Amino acid sequence: MIEYLKGDIAELTPTRLIMECGGIGYELNISLHTYSTFNGKPAGKIYALEVIREDAHLLFGFADKTERELFVQLTSVSGVGPNTARMILSSLPPLELVQAISTKNEAALTAVKGIGLKTAQRILVDLKNKVKPIDGTAASYALSTGEDAVVEEATAALVMLGFQKAASQKAVLSILKGSPSLPVEQVIKTALRML
Repeated sequence: MIEYLKGDIAELTPTRLIMECGGIGYELNISLHTYSTFNGKPAGKIYALEVIREDAHLLFGFADKTERELFVQLTSVSGVGPNTARMILSSLPPLELVQAISTKNEAALTAVKGIGLKTAQRILVDLKNKVKPIDGTAASYALSTGEDAVVEEATAALVMLGFQKAASQKAVLSILKGSPSLPVEQVIKTALRML
């Protein structure tokens, strides 16, 4: 099992990344979320998941453990294969996907190309107990840790609520400057009062 790869980014397109590690180039299938994370970077660390099929051995790459775990959860749903899961993660960033599942938002899932009503309902039923919101403010899968993850999650939640990204990020950073150990839910609540 490959946990992650760390090396130079030899090639990057919106659907695949080739990472050179120790003179070997690994081809990873990626989502648009992962593409935007690595775009413009010469090197990085990407979390991997190997999918073995009868006709192929494929590597999928993820910007963080949260996205990888969501991919695993999605592919556990009947009728959702690796490419469909990648399409969902390309259309809905991890935080939005968690929000859609926890609020039973069929429309968000059916808006993804190739996802019909029955598949969307199956995803919501199968994953409803595996993905839950924290304190009802914003959904979080909370596998990432550290201040950067809190900034990213809180900013994304505020943008989803309709606030400008720059203003949201500025508010989140000023809150964390004063209280760096605040949990993401409290950061969002405080930011809502500021904006």
